[in-house]
Amino acid sequence: MDASLASWLVIAVAIAFANLPFVNERVFGFIAMKPALGKAHAKYFAVRLLELFVLYFVVGALARLLESRIGNVFTQTWEFYAITGCLFVVLAFPGFVARYLRKRRP
Repeated sequence: MDASLASWLVIAVAIAFANLPFVNERVFGFIAMKPALGKAHAKYFAVRLLELFVLYFVVGALARLLESRIGNVFTQTWEFYAITGCLFVVLAFPGFVARYLRKRRP
């Protein structure tokens, strides 16, 4: 796999995984949660944030794996993680808007 294809693969997976917590009511897409009494949805916002945090590291592990298969793995400092974390949150914005900010019609 060349570097260009690996880069596009990581970007596509990051977009999909960043929106995953907001598009379904299952944790990580396959663990069902029981809704609380009187609630329409099962997942709380804190669970969605925790899921987003874990999925960020899953995408990072995939990127590191692909980078190691292409060549040498570069060392990363805190700035790299701060920037990619903010980018991951920005990629999650469409899912957040669809879940919390879109006006629902009855």
